[in-house]
Amino acid sequence: MASHDHNPPVESVRTAPSSPRAVPARRWLRAGRPPASLPILLATAALFLISLLFEPQSVRHSALLGMLPFAGVLAITAMGQTLVVQHGGIDLSVPGMISLTVVLLTSYPNGNSGKLAVAILLAFAATLAAGVLNGAMISAIGVTPIVATLGMNALLYGAVIQISGGNPPPTTHALATFAGGKVAGIPNALLIAIVLAAVLAVIVKRTVLGRRFEAVGAGLLGARAAGLEARRYQFIAYIAAAALYCTAGVLLAGIVSSPGAFQGDSYLLPSVAAVVLGGTSLLGGRGSVVATAIAALFISQLDQFVLVTGASQGVQSLVDAGALAIGLAIYSVPWRRWLRRYGRPSRDGPSAVPQIVEPGLPVPAETEAGLASRPPDETGARVASGGHT
Repeated sequence: MASHDHNPPVESVRTAPSSPRAVPARRWLRAGRPPASLPILLATAALFLISLLFEPQSVRHSALLGMLPFAGVLAITAMGQTLVVQHGGIDLSVPGMISLTVVLLTSYPNGNSGKLAVAILLAFAATLAAGVLNGAMISAIGVTPIVATLGMNALLYGAVIQISGGNPPPTTHALATFAGGKVAGIPNALLIAIVLAAVLAVIVKRTVLGRRFEAVGAGLLGARAAGLEARRYQFIAYIAAAALYCTAGVLLAGIVSSPGAFQGDSYLLPSVAAVVLGGTSLLGGRGSVVATAIAALFISQLDQFVLVTGASQGVQSLVDAGALAIGLAIYSVPWRRWLRRYGRPSRDGPSAVPQIVEPGLPVPAETEAGLASRPPDETGARVASGGHT
């Protein structure tokens, strides 16, 4: 008599198609961690709320319109620094590249907007050449990033003094109109920073080149074992960073009507702080340019909040250094490793050292009692007294 199977056939069991919006959420749940930009986004929202409660002048419409263009410049600069830090390096030539760009865009046109396009090309050529030299010294020759970029910064400062004589002329009207302009009430510098952050995020996270770039930064030995040329991607990082520094310098030259010769001095420490607060470890590895851009907004608003309270420029620098220290403590210090190594012992006390009994020798009484009290292992075997099974 044939038996009837009441179970439905396998082909008839189908899962409902998942919603596209649920895919990122499931991905975060599987990864076991929130998106990289969420912590700094919440911190930025909390900072604006605190500013509204304690220093409402720092979040007025006029104050925000004055702060947001500089936040865009810092975000672009910090995104370039992120690319370098992801590969375990650091770029100390940021002030020199930004200052050289500002000087070229003011000294060469000298008020003539017709020469502005040539000045922008010269600025990009100079900064990209500096990025190529940085990348070659670090990736090909093996010079330490601190030494290479610090020497490059000194070289760029020499060019700044030679070109401007220490006192560059005011910016051109065309550049001031573009960099200081707004679209739908949003400053152009901030819009450009948002576009660049979106483009870089897609390139790094969604393309083969970007994934390989992150893989090399996350694990040098593993990337070499996978056949990736680590030095090539490190070289690319410094060139891309130089292009971003020049873009930031172009905007800064238009935002500040009468810039100084060393206008980029104030962007080194904040750019590193934005990278760290954005979740990128200074030891290298994965990073997020979007989180870095949000961290740049956080630092810009924090600086404005401090200045509205009447604090001096020195206090502002101390606040930036404190933000950097907090970011280092959160993202760069291996707390789990320290806790595993120096943490408190478990409640059960120190684990007993197992005794090894030679075959044919009697088992000590205390060892025999301990074995008898334990449940059988996965194979169901139990060691009998006297060493016999």
